[in-house]
Amino acid sequence: MAKTGLFFGSFNPVHVGHLVIAGYLSAFTDLDEVWLVVSPHNPLKNKSGLANKYDRLEMARLAVEGVENIKVSDIEFALPQPSYTVDTLAHLREKYPGREFALIMGADNLVSLKKWKNYELLLRDYQVYVYPRPGTEVQDWAGHPAITITDTPQMDISSTFIRKAVKEGNSVRFFVPDKVLDFIESKGMYR
Repeated sequence: MAKTGLFFGSFNPVHVGHLVIAGYLSAFTDLDEVWLVVSPHNPLKNKSGLANKYDRLEMARLAVEGVENIKVSDIEFALPQPSYTVDTLAHLREKYPGREFALIMGADNLVSLKKWKNYELLLRDYQVYVYPRPGTEVQDWAGHPAITITDTPQMDISSTFIRKAVKEGNSVRFFVPDKVLDFIESKGMYR
């Protein structure tokens, strides 16, 4: 049974930090592949400043084009908004019965996991791979049977940083893949 890690995010825009995480987890863990799940709207985040979901989806696709173990999913586009991870996972399990799904999240999300809808079910039914985030401690969760703390390389890059840099006219070359940068520039995004 293929084991797929689900890396949920707004990807507004996708950047090299996201790709390092996906690449590391697909190569250095028991995950067979990683899916970047583009979320139309995270219920714990403000929706203002969020680029069009189809543009974010296209940037994610451009970023992983030709990469064998990393795919992009728009599964949440067809689900009620805002999307809750537990509901998306139930839908994926039904749609892909031959796959085992696991969650990928940053240490910052793990710290707030108890705010998530039905987080107990997530921990009961899924393995959670956690990548470190600068300044975030997860000792409270160490040893939990569902949690795997990984040694994913840390990069202190955020989509907020990218958007701000673009707005201020600074170059984000090397922070986002060239095809993503071309897409952002061609659409005049984040200005």
